[in-house]
Amino acid sequence: MTSGGETLTCPFDFSEGLEFDPSLAALMHRDSITRIRLPYGDGDAWLVTGFEDVRQVTTDQRFSRAAIVECDYPRLTPEPIVSPESINVMDPPRSSRLRRLASQAFTQRQADRMRGRITRLADTLLDEMAAKGQPADLVHHLSNPLPQQTIFDLFGIPQDDWAPTQQHLHHLLATGPDSRKTAAAAKAELRAYFGELVQQRRKSPGNDLISALVAAKDGEDTLDDEELTVMALTLTLSGQDTATCQISNILYLLLTRPKLMHHVVSRPEDLTDILNELLRVIPFRKGVGIPRVALEDVEMGGVLIRKGDFVHVSYLTANRDPERYPNPDSIDPDRPPQPHMTFGWGGHRCIAVPLAMAELEVAIRQLLDRFPRLQLALPPEAVRWDTKTIRRFPIELPVTWQDPPTNRPH
Repeated sequence: MTSGGETLTCPFDFSEGLEFDPSLAALMHRDSITRIRLPYGDGDAWLVTGFEDVRQVTTDQRFSRAAIVECDYPRLTPEPIVSPESINVMDPPRSSRLRRLASQAFTQRQADRMRGRITRLADTLLDEMAAKGQPADLVHHLSNPLPQQTIFDLFGIPQDDWAPTQQHLHHLLATGPDSRKTAAAAKAELRAYFGELVQQRRKSPGNDLISALVAAKDGEDTLDDEELTVMALTLTLSGQDTATCQISNILYLLLTRPKLMHHVVSRPEDLTDILNELLRVIPFRKGVGIPRVALEDVEMGGVLIRKGDFVHVSYLTANRDPERYPNPDSIDPDRPPQPHMTFGWGGHRCIAVPLAMAELEVAIRQLLDRFPRLQLALPPEAVRWDTKTIRRFPIELPVTWQDPPTNRPH
């Protein structure tokens, strides 16, 4: 057992399509967990890659998210994306309490009720795409606007505020060295804005998610204004960011793999299982997210993690662990269902998974029902990919279709 050794510099800036980052692939095949150095932050961190080791770190209370607050922790962005008050940097029992309250707005039943609103938004966007004619950019007409409009609509954000709010959210995800001040200013603007919305919903609740969070109770326990503000901001960012990238990524895979597209079109009853297989294999972001701090010495993977060490986990590598997923790099539509880590794990698994899955299912189903014979309007190698944020997604997906789009039911 060792407690030191080689430290590898890891920019994690690979952006070539949906190919797996070769530096991550090399790290996951090392004999033990590795110390890495990221572009920003003070000090190094351990990187944990295997599914069972990631499961341990994300469920073991000896590894703390809260301990990173006030630390200049190793990360990929100049400005930390997460606010110090966010549920994403809390530990149990505080995080458990907030999750218990907030999850009341994101049950499967609630998501099923929201599905109609999501479908109407998607149909309107696809009407606009059909009216424009071909070629049409799926990113512009569907992937970008649907998650944005869904979360803004569900939170009751006025349409006049959609564009500036989205611009602020985009600034938080930038990785360039000159983006620190812009990101900090955007975070301050968003906190103030959501704080005002919370006050409005307390005075005049409506049929929206912020009102549902205001009304959430566990006995006499409720969320206070600060908790509601940070929760709304966190959910707005994570709720649309993942869905935006994944709709584009899933569509890219379907458009470049005819057999997979045929499988999805011909077996609509299997859509949820197929989407989960695609979510497992897609490298939806670059590198790593929010680290944890070891609260005591912990032995893992043949090394000694010292008290105070930063520890990053990779959900991307965990999703490709061959000990859990046979032939992990292949997309197998018939793979037996097995939980994956794309939405996180343990106490920080995304509470809005039912909503995110509803968005993905609606987006793919409505698009392929309306445009069953879509084709890329350019060679796959000509598709441009995002290189300026921590996300992995195509910037545009121009498509054509051979048949007139089918009319949606009225």
